[in-house]
Amino acid sequence: MIAIAVVVTFVLTTILSMAGVGAAFVLIPVFLALGVELHAAMATALLLNAIAMSIASVTFIRKGLVEWRMVLPMLVIAVLASPLGVQLSHALDRRLLLWLFVAFLVFASLMMLFYRPTPRTAQISLKGGLMLGLPVGAAAGFVGGLLGVGGGNIIVPALVAAGLEPKRASASASFVVIFASLSGFFANVQLAHLGPMLMGSTALATAAGAALGAWLATEKMRSEQLKRVIALVLIAVAVKTAWGLW
Repeated sequence: MIAIAVVVTFVLTTILSMAGVGAAFVLIPVFLALGVELHAAMATALLLNAIAMSIASVTFIRKGLVEWRMVLPMLVIAVLASPLGVQLSHALDRRLLLWLFVAFLVFASLMMLFYRPTPRTAQISLKGGLMLGLPVGAAAGFVGGLLGVGGGNIIVPALVAAGLEPKRASASASFVVIFASLSGFFANVQLAHLGPMLMGSTALATAAGAALGAWLATEKMRSEQLKRVIALVLIAVAVKTAWGLW
């Protein structure tokens, strides 16, 4: 079981780190299929999200790709909203929420493939960062906590739609996902019994995959190629979520 978890974690983290979204949303069902208890699977996947995005962010920050004036307000509101999503997940109709999430992902993936926003040529101002970062961060943090994901699936397409270059959108989202994932992890870990062997081995696989994914995104891929990768990731999430609901 551990060997399978390590290989799957490495492959998925490599691919998804390129898009800046983290792999929690797909690692959770993998861990469940391997017999891990639900809260332990969610806590483990969210912690791995934080590890992966921390390592990827080192590369993105070094390349100057993170839009700090937008990221910092987004980060604060996402961390505050994530525990609210976790708490409300016990009271709301989760199936309806997941179907709405699927619809959003399909829309966002089509937008990534076909929508051509006017690129932002000027640096984002403090006011512009607040106007964009606060609502996107609130939605990402809340939905991330509600569904047990890091929120990057919402942040990246929203930023690209606002005209942010795809590499900058992925880099900025990855930094926010670190803290949104940690917030969700602490909310779930109280109910979880984590396995140290699974955690340690998958953490190493996550670190290696995140470093490789960030390098590929910054050094080997053009913006249009990265947009297609992000679109495919969003479609894959939508299909996986819909399949689980069917």
